[in-house]
Amino acid sequence: MELMQGTLDMLILKILASGKRHGYDISKRILLLSNSSLKVGHGSMYPALHRLEKKGFVNSMMGETARGRSAKFYELTKHGREQVEQEKQQWRDFVAVIDVILEEG
Repeated sequence: MELMQGTLDMLILKILASGKRHGYDISKRILLLSNSSLKVGHGSMYPALHRLEKKGFVNSMMGETARGRSAKFYELTKHGREQVEQEKQQWRDFVAVIDVILEEG
């Protein structure tokens, strides 16, 4: 299943709301939570993370993975936490409107 344009940023922010993670770990979490329906490749994940960092929603720092490898980790900023809540509400509003059209259309 393909992600709708704009949803990857929202999913990344939501996953980072639970704590800092590196890009590959975020991809694995999306795959797990979607029951393997949503696969996010490196070519999408890392540009999204850089975009979110540029907007001030996430910070990055170097760290070590559970396997002892060096990796860049990302965590939400205060502004990013506010953005998660805003995007969740926008998504719910969007889905509600689409549901009305699907049921009534």
